[in-house]
Amino acid sequence: MRKSIGFAFVLVTALAACGGGTTPGGGDDTTAPDAAVIDPPPPTRGFQVISPEITIPAGQEITYCYYFKTPNTENMVIKKWTSDMSPGSHHMIMFATTTETMPAGTVSSTQCGVGGASAQNIPAWIFASQTAHAELVLPTDDGAGKPLGQEIKAGTPAYFQMHYLNAGETDIKVHVTVNADAYEAADMYTPTAPYITFNGSISIPPGATGDVETQTCSTPPGAKFWMVSTHAHKQAVKTEVKNGMPASTDIAFTSTDWEHPGAKAWMATPFYSFTGDKLTYSCTYNNTGSNAGRTVTTGDSAVTDEMCMATGYYFPAPKSRLCYNGFLVP
Repeated sequence: MRKSIGFAFVLVTALAACGGGTTPGGGDDTTAPDAAVIDPPPPTRGFQVISPEITIPAGQEITYCYYFKTPNTENMVIKKWTSDMSPGSHHMIMFATTTETMPAGTVSSTQCGVGGASAQNIPAWIFASQTAHAELVLPTDDGAGKPLGQEIKAGTPAYFQMHYLNAGETDIKVHVTVNADAYEAADMYTPTAPYITFNGSISIPPGATGDVETQTCSTPPGAKFWMVSTHAHKQAVKTEVKNGMPASTDIAFTSTDWEHPGAKAWMATPFYSFTGDKLTYSCTYNNTGSNAGRTVTTGDSAVTDEMCMATGYYFPAPKSRLCYNGFLVP
């Protein structure tokens, strides 16, 4: 058990970039939003979170975290997520914690996702996007007539992890906007939550082609999945999620686009269940580009390091679940 908890801290570290600084209240002195993103109005019922504007210098790759408390003043059940990210964004992940890891309003690139963590305060993946505009509408029928919903308590400590890569020759100003649309307070629902895996043992030899890195994880007993996807970096030429053990030929999801892998969704019954409550995920890599002269391992950089993750949503789900190197964190 202790080993699994340690794995969770390593995961958060691997997803976070180093360098930069910590700024209570914002990323620079400019208050106007960048011109590249037009922020939508907040939902009629729910909440909206907008990160402070940050300047990303030309040619820089960096990850920032923006810490906040969700502005809902009552417990809410979310039925739809919408996010908008400025050009230059590689991905955004929203995490929730049981207590604050940094004061609300802090923007940090030095302890992004790690500061103040403990075995009682492991960050829980809530929502993520790898596209400039994304909408995630939860299924409206669990097969028994109730919609699925994500539970967000009032004033939940949370943060956006925002990975930027400015490949241009001029500085860019960036921010993230997330809307959470909620059900009415009296609506009945079945709880759903993310299920996330992470391979922390990637080792791609110099010059390798077709190198396959694989892990097998347990899924919660009887879990039904309504979405499955993957996450990897630029050496990846294929990602895959199998039903069951490694020898299985039943493919739940596959992609050949590391940057925009897409997803497989089951929005109505029958939903997807993994045989024997096991899933196997793998990433195939060609280390033939700029990194060909060295071994590529797990890390945060989309250019120089690699990741291999299966991601998804399951129900019934009392909380988000994490499987690190085959160990399911409680």
